[in-house]
Amino acid sequence: MLRKFSFFIFNFSFLILFICGCATIYNPATEKKEFIFISTSSEVSLGKSISRQAELEYPISGDIIQNKRLKKIGKKIAAVSDRQDLVYVFKVVKDKTLNAFSLPGGFVYVNSGLMDKADDDELACVIAHEVGHIAAKHAVKKLQVTIGYQLIMSIALNKATNIETSRAVNTVFGLISLGYSREDERLSDRLAVKYAYKAGFKPAAMISFFKKLKEEDQKALNYHIAFLESHPAIDERINNVKAEIERVEK
Repeated sequence: MLRKFSFFIFNFSFLILFICGCATIYNPATEKKEFIFISTSSEVSLGKSISRQAELEYPISGDIIQNKRLKKIGKKIAAVSDRQDLVYVFKVVKDKTLNAFSLPGGFVYVNSGLMDKADDDELACVIAHEVGHIAAKHAVKKLQVTIGYQLIMSIALNKATNIETSRAVNTVFGLISLGYSREDERLSDRLAVKYAYKAGFKPAAMISFFKKLKEEDQKALNYHIAFLESHPAIDERINNVKAEIERVEK
């Protein structure tokens, strides 16, 4: 009985140390100490599973020129990201709408329609925004508050069953499809300015791209660009980006 009790105390103490250790992790992207259960390796594994599901719904473009352009610019942005514990993956989605999204583990997708509309500096800012979501671990933190403590610990300790992993994949994909919070979007805009500038691109291109988004949205007669509904108003984003550019370029 005493041996079992000691074993319980050991495991409980280990768990407390594990939790406390995660709670003291400093994230340079958010400039805060954050409570993160999921390790980088678990995040990458989950991201791969989600990417496979995403690519069943969103066809990947085989356009060699577009993919080469995306990877070339993406590599420069990734090199200045606050997260260097990931190998970033960049893919073009065959879709005419102006959209891009990111998944846990360093996966970034950009629609072919957006690439047609954006010049290199604008594309760099879009990529930097999505890399900002990854660096800030927005998807990981949303996952933590959605699927529950027990499943989080299973994933963090690489003990999740196939069913549990499938549930996590479906949950994260659903969350990302619905969009991040507006505060998360504001932070990713700030990080986009920072990363674009550090990578040698013009962060002001983010403003010209926002204007293109606004024009496309105004052209729509019976619908709005879907992902804009979860983002702050474009005029607000333009003003925020202008202020951030002034701060970064001082």
